[in-house]
Amino acid sequence: MQTIILYVTVTSISEAERLGKVAIENRLAACVNILGRSTSIYRWEGAVTVGDEVVMIFKTTENLRVALTKKIKSMHSYACPCIAVLPIHGGNNEFLEWIHNETSNTVVD
Repeated sequence: MQTIILYVTVTSISEAERLGKVAIENRLAACVNILGRSTSIYRWEGAVTVGDEVVMIFKTTENLRVALTKKIKSMHSYACPCIAVLPIHGGNNEFLEWIHNETSNTVVD
């Protein structure tokens, strides 16, 4: 089973905690890291913007990618949220197995 990370940015710690708790409660991710405030520089609607965001890392499996992305988008405050999938190509096998075990009983709609 392919293990992946979803890299997501949100507006606040409270939004990150809300999204993270829902992902864990629904077994869509085994773990969510909230890295705290970061500065983002981006172009949006024709203007260069500098703003604070909170970075999140969701640890999950490829078979839950679509369901987790859908859940994040449905709850996210941005019109176009950053949700990027990064494959994991190796690591601590016990840890990767733990991710699989924590998400294996998930019922996907």
